[in-house]
Amino acid sequence: MSYRKTLKLICGFAGGSAVLFAAAVADSRGYFGEQSEEAAGRWSRFNVLQAAQPAWTPASHTPAPTGHAWDFNWDKRDPSSLSNGKKKESVTEDPSSEQDNGKPKATRNILLIRHSQYNLSGNSDKERILTPLGREQAELTGQRLAALGLKYDVLIHSSMARATETANIISKHLPGSPGVELVSCDLLREGAPIEPVPPVTHWKPDAVYHEDGARIEAAFRRYIHRADPKQKEDSYEIIVCHANVIRYFVCRALQFPPEGWLRMGLNNGSITWLTIRPSGRVALRTLGDAGFMPPDKLTRT
Repeated sequence: MSYRKTLKLICGFAGGSAVLFAAAVADSRGYFGEQSEEAAGRWSRFNVLQAAQPAWTPASHTPAPTGHAWDFNWDKRDPSSLSNGKKKESVTEDPSSEQDNGKPKATRNILLIRHSQYNLSGNSDKERILTPLGREQAELTGQRLAALGLKYDVLIHSSMARATETANIISKHLPGSPGVELVSCDLLREGAPIEPVPPVTHWKPDAVYHEDGARIEAAFRRYIHRADPKQKEDSYEIIVCHANVIRYFVCRALQFPPEGWLRMGLNNGSITWLTIRPSGRVALRTLGDAGFMPPDKLTRT
């Protein structure tokens, strides 16, 4: 067997350090067709490369788990934790059957939509309405939601002008008669949920963190949780609100540090999809999806 074939076998079974060592030895002995003097000069370079390779051990290539274990009762709706301590009226009643009846059986799909581009120069909320491009973005988002072919149960939106207008445009595209119910909510208004880490100097929230944070956390607890046990079928709910709110919701739902919310960016009119299983498992199906918009329609204001 030629040396080059042998070296290929070594490459297939050995780590980077072993391969570099074998190549260095071969080179120093002139197996690659060079004179020993030339090879000796290259031997020192192989030594440097070999020394730069970290020693391979199973421990160094196995990431250690970080953070806390997943809390299945994050929404405080785990049936096993909802016992009220009352005595059973009948001794023949099966407690396991009662617990099964109290278990959620449906999956909630929550589609978080960021409002479209709006007039940044407005002095009040009423003046911060959508731009012509923003209205076009809302049309595209509505078309995308309709194309998904889902049966939407409700469309909840922030009471701010830009979110309300976005929701009204989207609702025209949703299937159903007389249409999906629209619900306005003050809790979903834009704000500063928690001081971001790492801190930023170029962005200063108008409100105090603890004021907005309490409200946005209340919105999270109202809308982001597993299904009620009475819900029989999977649901698809749309929430039109704001970038800060959505980013905070995602961090909280995935049990990531909430102070990391500002590290994510969301395009106007983008779709973020959270799935909440009856067991309490949460999955992020999409984050800020705006691939349905032409590149010249994308904005992040």
